[in-house]
Amino acid sequence: MSVAFGMAIFFMIWWIILFAILPFGLHRTQEEAGDIVPGSEPSAPHKPQFLKVIVLTTVIAAVVFGAYLALRQSGYGLDDIPFFKPPSTRAG
Repeated sequence: MSVAFGMAIFFMIWWIILFAILPFGLHRTQEEAGDIVPGSEPSAPHKPQFLKVIVLTTVIAAVVFGAYLALRQSGYGLDDIPFFKPPSTRAG
């Protein structure tokens, strides 16, 4: 696997995990906290923790990417998964 291909796979994994993690950790909105910043949406997070989300996303993406690399290096592939074969059709 080339470095560019590995970086592309990691980038895709990172974005998927980022969007999976984003809904978690929003404890209070600005409206609930009673501290609405002028010009912002009242449903915006009161204290966003973007650094925490980015670090957590990177750690989880690294683990998933490591598992992907291990699976790729093991030689195990889709051909090794036993799929059900369609029933044979009889002529006549």
